[in-house]
Amino acid sequence: MQSKSTESTSNQKVKSTGLGDTVEKVFKATGVAAAAKFILGEDCRCSDRREVLNKVFPYKKPECLNEKEYNFLTAFFSKNHSRVKPNEQQALLDVYNRVFKDKVQMTSCSSCFLNNVLKKLERVYKEYKV
Repeated sequence: MQSKSTESTSNQKVKSTGLGDTVEKVFKATGVAAAAKFILGEDCRCSDRREVLNKVFPYKKPECLNEKEYNFLTAFFSKNHSRVKPNEQQALLDVYNRVFKDKVQMTSCSSCFLNNVLKKLERVYKEYKV
């Protein structure tokens, strides 16, 4: 019989840190993991493949906005922008790169900036409005 603490820990859902964790969950749910262990034995190297997939395809968890960034985004998103000025674009990129741990640089392609940066920042910003 399992102890109460072990039992409750094993029933909790663990968040995936990358693609490898997700693949492992799918394989366990569909029975593929059990079949692999039956065919390949206990040392089927599934955990090695999971770790490689997690490193190659990690899920990025954004950082929280700080107060200054939140206030800047509040002011920015409260206005209707037909164009983003270079100084605004740089300020938005500074927030984006810190929050998403990225290194996106300024671009003259407005649709690239809109789709890659503004939409993601707006999604994070709206999480604070809920």
